[in-house]
Amino acid sequence: MLKETWDARIRRAEQLAPQSEPARELLAFYAQLLRAQKEIYEQLRSREGWLPSGALEADLAVARALMPALLGVVESSGPPALAEESRALAQAGESEIDEMLLAQWREPSDVQFFAKAFLQPYARWLAESGGHPLDREVGDGGERRCPFCGGSPQLSFLQTREPGAESGNRDLLCATCLTTWPYRRVICANCGEERPEKLGFFHTPAYDHIRVEACDTCRHYIKGIDLTRFGLAIPLVDEVAAAPLDVWAREHGYTKIELNLVGL
Repeated sequence: MLKETWDARIRRAEQLAPQSEPARELLAFYAQLLRAQKEIYEQLRSREGWLPSGALEADLAVARALMPALLGVVESSGPPALAEESRALAQAGESEIDEMLLAQWREPSDVQFFAKAFLQPYARWLAESGGHPLDREVGDGGERRCPFCGGSPQLSFLQTREPGAESGNRDLLCATCLTTWPYRRVICANCGEERPEKLGFFHTPAYDHIRVEACDTCRHYIKGIDLTRFGLAIPLVDEVAAAPLDVWAREHGYTKIELNLVGL
């Protein structure tokens, strides 16, 4: 199982930013965003006498009060369009915020930045605290969807679970709650295509431990981080750092299964 702390993610983003010219600004912003998410997570985790119920509507009174931590960071360090939206949300009423969060929780969208970014730490603490989603349609997405919340995969990664193993095991990481689960190596994470001639793997020496995993049946792709090649990588952050691979994939007609928080 992949175990990452918010601090580890923040350190990795800060480490990679000055080294990654194409993604420098994205990583600098992502580091600040991770700090805001950590604050939301810690506030929820340390609240005495309270645990998330899994029914977001019932938890909104507690969760909503933490939204300013996210809005302030985005307003001060985010790109202009997001900063403007952040200022508007700061003036919004509670019902508007609630509607936005509930809509994302019940019918997730990878283009709803604020709701997705805010709900990640909530959903992560829900998973860690032993709760279960109650007012979210988890559905039966099979092995291609998160077994905890039904979310789409944000990325895949390879790691060696047993010493001496000849090759790594493949896992997926949920875009909603950051849960990981095992997944077969040679199979599309979007449509389940298994024919090798329909699956392509593309990478460049500039990102030697990261590759595009593309499917010519559904024309979707996901990025894979190979921890057997570079064990110090933090998949959620390294995936953002490899932004040029997303540009390549789009130019070749592939659609990403789930956009990340910086919109790639």
